Amino acid sequence: MGGSRYIVTPCEVGLEMAGFVGDHHNETIDDGTQFRNAMQTAINIPRTLSRITPPGIKAMLVKLGVALFPRAMKGRFELQYWKTRFNDGKEPFWNAHYEELYTKAFGLKRADYGGKRVLDIGCGPRGSLEWADMTAQRVGLDPLVPGYLKLGADKHKMEYVASGSEQIPFPDGHFDIVASLNALDHVDDLDASIREIKRVVKRGGYLLLSVEVNHAPTPTEPITINDETLKKLGPEFEAQDEYRVGTPEDHDLHRAVMSRTPAYVVGEPGIYIARFLRK
Repeated sequence: MGGSRYIVTPCEVGLEMAGFVGDHHNETIDDGTQFRNAMQTAINIPRTLSRITPPGIKAMLVKLGVALFPRAMKGRFELQYWKTRFNDGKEPFWNAHYEELYTKAFGLKRADYGGKRVLDIGCGPRGSLEWADMTAQRVGLDPLVPGYLKLGADKHKMEYVASGSEQIPFPDGHFDIVASLNALDHVDDLDASIREIKRVVKRGGYLLLSVEVNHAPTPTEPITINDETLKKLGPEFEAQDEYRVGTPEDHDLHRAVMSRTPAYVVGEPGIYIARFLRK
């Protein structure tokens, strides 16, 4: 796999039912139930029928799939997005823009990452931490890692871990910096994710958070983040630098963050950006 290190976690097993990863015939999900054959068949039903039905029926089948298997369908939609970018030749692994998103956007410099252990939650396949070669450890955490590696992420030098943020497979206080850029509203269990983030960030370390707020739930972004939700980060995390911008019409969130435009309208959908100190 080139320079990339890949760690398999139980999360990868659950993704098999959506057709993302290879065989795990005897593995189980969280409640210990053997699931592979039954769940794979169930997931395949709307997928197979959609190939032979009119558009209106296809839409109904997709809604059925989302209702019955929200986690699996969310993963399928997200991975398909990256596959489409790859197939369209839109440089899915161009990653030169990430450095400023992890430094300038949060009032940090490259030197602040020197010798640090860094975790990126919901990292995607582009190599979000490839720029951070001054770190002691740089890890991308994402349940879709098996699919990303097939697209070429295996050539990266950063580590990849196939896991959701609900169970981060690292010791307490392991990371100096944990980043979550456009990811916290994608998780399956927000409360569990926040607990785990609090657990793995060392005291005196940072949480770098950029997340869409005040939007209605979608199949890929099922969590609505608002001011009440953000309070759950306390008392362990204290915001040192925070700001908001509006959601741009073209949904280019990275550009909006770096330009700090459009202006945020209170109560409307937007982007919340903050550097938190772990107390």
